[in-house]
Amino acid sequence: MLSALIIFVAQLIFVPVLTLRTIMMVKGMKEKAAALGTLEGIIYVMALGLVFSDLANYLNMAAYALGFGIGVYIGQILEQKLAIGFVSIEVNITSKNEELITNLRSDGFSVSTSEVEGMNEARRYRLDCTARRDREQEFIRVVSKYEPSAFIVSYEPRNFKGGYITKAMRKNKKNTAV
Repeated sequence: MLSALIIFVAQLIFVPVLTLRTIMMVKGMKEKAAALGTLEGIIYVMALGLVFSDLANYLNMAAYALGFGIGVYIGQILEQKLAIGFVSIEVNITSKNEELITNLRSDGFSVSTSEVEGMNEARRYRLDCTARRDREQEFIRVVSKYEPSAFIVSYEPRNFKGGYITKAMRKNKKNTAV
């Protein structure tokens, strides 16, 4: 029974570590990914060693599987809470809403606007923003307050160069270095 509990807890730790390591790899954070990979390997070998040491013990196997499943859930929650990285957000609205644009900018969001042509030559306005992922929902709330019927799409950019967001990051590095 004790080994099943150890296996279960190990999986609860292993899978969120696996999730974070994968995120760090995708985002190019090599050192952090390597450190998490080492921890992941240690946990994996320990838990799997306990399972393989007694293949007749179905409780250990069940603990491994259940811990893995719940670990996936915990890993996803952790990833959402950390919200590492940036998001690009496009907003399509029917008219140029200066109040919305002003409010977004005063809240610290970079906003670029352009007039675009939609279906049947309809004129619409598009707002483009790049923000930290942990501010995505805040951005959507502000837009929804001023433009409830706005079409909003977001995606994670692989990389970017120049613009407001990189200037803001350089300022933050200088402020934290002092």
